Amino acid sequence: MTESVRGTGEASPEQRVPEWAGDRTGTDATLDDLDGEALGVDPAELGDEDLIREMTSLHRTRLDTLRHATDSALANHLRRTAELETEYLARHPGREVDPSRLRDV
Repeated sequence: MTESVRGTGEASPEQRVPEWAGDRTGTDATLDDLDGEALGVDPAELGDEDLIREMTSLHRTRLDTLRHATDSALANHLRRTAELETEYLARHPGREVDPSRLRDV
């Protein structure tokens, strides 16, 4: 693997996160299909605790993925986040909204 873009000698995100080691970019892989298999478990099949755990993990890694991941890894991250959040909203359409999060209009 290569050094980071800045040449600092620090490991790149791909080196630090082994699952990115086989990342493919360009036309050699589709964003939602890898060797005929969907990337990740269908969110509808996850229990509530697993759904929350998966969303928590994605949000925890969001900034690092945005700043340092390959285009295909970022695209997969965005796709997976949208899938999980859409499932959460479908399950909790009347979720509580914290009044302190509202803006004055």
